[in-house]
Amino acid sequence: MSTPYRIDRINATRRSMLALGTAAAATPWFGAAPAQARPATGGLDELGMTELRGRMDEGRLDAERLTRHYLDRIERIDPLLHAVIEVNPDALREARRLDAGQRPRGPLHGMPVLLKDLVETADRMHTTAGSLALEGLRPARDATVAARLRAAGAVILGKTNLSEWAGGMSLTHHAGWSARGGQTRNPYKLDRSPNESSSGTAVAAAANLCVAGIGTETNGSIIDPASANCVVGVKPTVGLVGRGGVIPGVPSQDSVGPIARTVRDAAILLGVLVGIDDRDPATEASRGHFHRDYTRFLDAEGLRGARIGVPRTVYFGYSDHADEIAERAIATLRAAGATVVDPADIPTAERLEDLPSSKIVQVYEIKRALNAYLAGAPGDHPRGLAELIAFNRAHADRELRYVRQDGLEAVHRLDFTESEYREALATNHRLSRAEGIDAVLRRFRLDALVMPTTGPPAKIDLVRGDGYGGGASTPAALAGYPAISVPAGFASGLPVGLTFMGTAWSEPTLLRLAYAYEQAGRVRRAPTYRPADVGF
Repeated sequence: MSTPYRIDRINATRRSMLALGTAAAATPWFGAAPAQARPATGGLDELGMTELRGRMDEGRLDAERLTRHYLDRIERIDPLLHAVIEVNPDALREARRLDAGQRPRGPLHGMPVLLKDLVETADRMHTTAGSLALEGLRPARDATVAARLRAAGAVILGKTNLSEWAGGMSLTHHAGWSARGGQTRNPYKLDRSPNESSSGTAVAAAANLCVAGIGTETNGSIIDPASANCVVGVKPTVGLVGRGGVIPGVPSQDSVGPIARTVRDAAILLGVLVGIDDRDPATEASRGHFHRDYTRFLDAEGLRGARIGVPRTVYFGYSDHADEIAERAIATLRAAGATVVDPADIPTAERLEDLPSSKIVQVYEIKRALNAYLAGAPGDHPRGLAELIAFNRAHADRELRYVRQDGLEAVHRLDFTESEYREALATNHRLSRAEGIDAVLRRFRLDALVMPTTGPPAKIDLVRGDGYGGGASTPAALAGYPAISVPAGFASGLPVGLTFMGTAWSEPTLLRLAYAYEQAGRVRRAPTYRPADVGF
């Protein structure tokens, strides 16, 4: 019988790291990884769900051993990365219960999964959005996605770090920084940004700290970290995955989706997450559009005969490295049998990137959604934006040491009428949908669009914020349409992704194309944990 795993030791490690606060993030952790943090290559690393499930079926692996494997990796490696904000103290007990066969095997039987710290869980873990203001918040009910993961047999391994309040705290980019979790670091080069805001989930998936994870996106928060960490990120159509029990941002844009090392694993997870959610009215629109098994759409020959457009205006030209990688990816698409229409520009692309109506929608929705969430949250916590802002000022030594709260303050200060909001939302949808993505798809009879997800990750800068040159996320974000980022290449060892984007409910098509590209390109490789003095 194996010795019981010391969960308390992991949490002690996390507490000791957090006790150092973000001072640890400002000190020379950009040097070489300490010897004890260097990952050992184990026989389970980089394996996907299908391979792991096969080993379980053959009796060579069980849920407890797999969970223990990832807990060991978190304990050894995560003090370097700050990807995991909290470990589930009951993870091994959940795994043992699954091994004991106390419930039927589901599609995720025994698979350890990490959740972004916006997803509520009715257990001994906190749900905090990375904020000290919500420490101790323990909801009475699982988020819909957490409940579906458990019902499918997943082991909830823990919560991941993120840009505090999903990036809404500050008007500048501080990707992967939160007062509760410190600074998440890119495992491919330790002084580089993990991109935001599902930073910890993407880093954890890349570094083999879990089988896969759950992220959320308002604009880029799944696909951008996926790109920076050489993993697959699926941002679903708004309404495909229920958001009940997820701390909100901009509900007309918010999506919950999988982040995994392969398209197949992302497809398996997506099939578990979808469906009607009685706490999320937006999911009513998904009736007739969701599928319980997205793996049936995966086809290694799926690019043959596909028509794919390349929108050059706005989405190329901001990064020579990203452009070069995207050009090679486009050549791969052609070689795999796709017809590439180039250019195939989104007619409204330039307007979408700096749209006054977008700011109106964000302010209006964030203010109301976050105030409502805080008002209903259990325990002794701020009851609205005003109290949250006051809390941060009172704890400025930890909350505002590096990151300003000018984003929260702007949302609190500004306001718009309902008629102004409705007009702005209609403008967003018209320019991004009928006159945007749908217009170019229809004009050229396209299955999807492809473009670089974003450039190579910038250097972390706790004082001025991370640099952000451009990216592909805005059209799908404003439209509420799906996008998938797949690893496409490396610039001096730094990952860059390729985004496949389509119309509403086109996840089956996008997964088919992304999978075929993944199989043709075979780009994914494990992290190198390089120090700061390597490369550009």
